[in-house]
Amino acid sequence: MAHETATLAGGCFWCTEAVFKDVTGVERVESGYIGGYVADPTYKQVCGGDTGHAEAIRLTYDPAQVSYDDLLDMFFATHDPTQLNRQGNDVGTQYRSAIFPHSSEQEEAAKRAIERSQADWKDPIVTTIEPLADWYPAEDYHQDYWEGEGQRNPYCLAVIPPKLQKLRKSFAARLKDGVSA
Repeated sequence: MAHETATLAGGCFWCTEAVFKDVTGVERVESGYIGGYVADPTYKQVCGGDTGHAEAIRLTYDPAQVSYDDLLDMFFATHDPTQLNRQGNDVGTQYRSAIFPHSSEQEEAAKRAIERSQADWKDPIVTTIEPLADWYPAEDYHQDYWEGEGQRNPYCLAVIPPKLQKLRKSFAARLKDGVSA
């Protein structure tokens, strides 16, 4: 089975990671940093907004089970792509909405997804399509955050469940077995 990779930034990576964990065909979700100019940045550096990186996720998925187009539709449905350099209370370029295509096909698909998704938003989508850059995995304690510490974190408890509800309502047919809609 061939796997492909998608790299998306939609605000806090804890929140974006949680959305894609339950999607059929998504084999792995890794939180990390991309799009900046500092090698091997730390969470503290990225949160300071001085490295140019976005908090992002890197998905490894099986395109026979879930298409890149479907992943992009889920991405646009579960964060606000009309907010420039912010998601809710998270403000700064590290929380920007961005897509980092791994191929020219993904880049064209991203452009189509922005056009397709614009109909769902009253304000213009400001999601950027940025060149694929060096990927830096986030520190271990950020990986699978929602399944562990996140369910005790008041911020996550306020932000993640509504995203999961949107996913389960709009994409129920794309969820892994055992995940209720």
